Amino acid sequence: MKLLNLPLSINDLLDGQAVEWERLEFKKGWNPESILHSICAFANDFRNLGGGYIIIGVEENNGLPVLPPLGLNPTEVDKIQKEILNMGYSDIQPYYHPLIVPTEVDDRMILILWVLGGQTRPYKAKLVWSKYYFRPNPLLIEGINSKYG
Repeated sequence: MKLLNLPLSINDLLDGQAVEWERLEFKKGWNPESILHSICAFANDFRNLGGGYIIIGVEENNGLPVLPPLGLNPTEVDKIQKEILNMGYSDIQPYYHPLIVPTEVDDRMILILWVLGGQTRPYKAKLVWSKYYFRPNPLLIEGINSKYG
C-alpha cells in the first residue's frame, strides 16, 4: 500500500481502525452529485474539526471500509480529477477545491479527497443553490433556504 502524506493515517482508516464519522466518508464509486454534497458539507465544517476525507473507490459496511477496495478504473482517474476540479468552479458557491490524492491500495486505484474547512463558508451546491450541506454527525444534513440550515 502506498503511504500518503496526509494528517490522518490512511492505513488506520482502511484497516478498520476508524469508523465513518464526521470527518470520514467512503464512496464505492464516482457519483458526482453525492460527492458534491459531501464536499460542501465537509467544507462547511460545522463543528470546526478541520474538514474531512472522502475516499472514492472504497465501499463501506456499517461505517467500516470493505477491503480489498473496489477501486476505480485507472483509465478514468484523470477524468474524475478534472471533473472534481471543474465542480469546484462551476458547481460550488463560493468556489472551493479539495486536495485530490490518487493512490493504489491492494493494486486498485482509489482517490482520497481531503476537504478542509473552507475560508469563505458557507458553501452550497449548484444543483440546489438554496440548500447548504453539513455533517454534524455521520449523516449528511441538508439545510433549506437559510444561511445556517
